[in-house]
Amino acid sequence: MKQKVFITGGLGFIGSHLVRRFVREGYIVRIFDNYSSGLTERIADVIQSVEVIKGDILDKKAVTRAMRGADIVSHHAAQLEITKAMKDPYFDLSSNTVGTLNILEACLTNKVKKLINASSACVYGQTDGKRSRETDANNPNWAYGVSKLTAEKYCSIYYDMYKLPIVSFRYAIIYGPDEWYGRVMTIFVKCAVEGKPLIVFGDGSQTRDFTHVSQVVDANMVAMKRIKTGHQIYNVSTGRATSVAQLAALISQISPNHPKVIFDPATTPGKRSKLIDRMRLPNELMHLVLSPLKLKKMLNVSPTISLGAGLKQQIEWLSAHRNRWTTMSY
Repeated sequence: MKQKVFITGGLGFIGSHLVRRFVREGYIVRIFDNYSSGLTERIADVIQSVEVIKGDILDKKAVTRAMRGADIVSHHAAQLEITKAMKDPYFDLSSNTVGTLNILEACLTNKVKKLINASSACVYGQTDGKRSRETDANNPNWAYGVSKLTAEKYCSIYYDMYKLPIVSFRYAIIYGPDEWYGRVMTIFVKCAVEGKPLIVFGDGSQTRDFTHVSQVVDANMVAMKRIKTGHQIYNVSTGRATSVAQLAALISQISPNHPKVIFDPATTPGKRSKLIDRMRLPNELMHLVLSPLKLKKMLNVSPTISLGAGLKQQIEWLSAHRNRWTTMSY
C-alpha cells in the first residue's frame, strides 16, 4: 500500500524539489501551503499527481484537518527572511515555533508515523569557523535561529513524551533551481546574468557552506524510509567553507559575461550599500560551515553536485526564468 505524505510548504523552493521526488518514488502527496511565497509553477510537471490545499500552519484546526490520513509529515513551511525576523520577531516566532507546535499536535491527533522537521544552521550562531557538529553548543545570533532552535526543542519533547519519531535537518545554505531571490549567491548570479558587477561587502572573508538542494532531497528520502525512532538531528551540508570573495570569483569565471568583482568596504553591517540596493545584514555571521560526517556515517548521504556545476545550473535556470527574480527577499 502506498504511503501518504503530507508536506507543508510544498510549493516553496526546497518543498517543490521534495514533492517531485515523492511523486517519482510513488508516494501519495498532499501539499499544504499558504502561497505567501509558494508557486504552483514550481511543480507544474507533477501538479496532476498531487493534492494542493491552501492553508496556514498557524491555523491549527485547518492543518489538523488537512493532515488526516497522512503516514509521514514533511514540515518545510517557514518564515525564512532574516530582515523580517529582525523587524517582526513575534511573526517569526509564531511562524516557525508556534507553527511547528501546531504540526506536532496535528501529528498526534492524526497518529502520524513520522515527522521530518526542517531546521537551520542558524541555530549555531557565531562560530570560530570550524565545522559545527550536531553536538556543539547552540547560540543563535538572529531571532530566526532562536525560533528554529525552539522548534527543535519542542520536537525533542514530543518524542520523549509521545514517542513520535522525528528527524530535524539543520540545513546549511541550500541553493539550486527555483530558489528564492535575496541571498548573496542569488544576487551574484542575477548580476552575472545581467552583465552587472558583483558587489562584495567588506573583504569577502565571510564563509558559507553552499549545499545543493539535491543533497537535501536525498537526506529526506533516506530518513523517511529508514529512521523509525528518536528525535534525530542531522546537519545537511558539504563541510566545505567557501568565502564570499571566492564565490564571486567563481561566478565571474564561469559566467559567459565574466562580470567584474568589486569590493565594498564602506558598507558596514546594518547599513545600505551605495553600490547595490541592498542592506548588509546587522550582526552578520562571519562563518557558517557545518560538519556532514554524521549524515554520511548514519544515512550514507553525501554531496553529488560540485559548487561549480551547481552554479552553472543556477545561471542556466535564471537565464530561462528571468521573470522570477524581480523582488528581493532576505
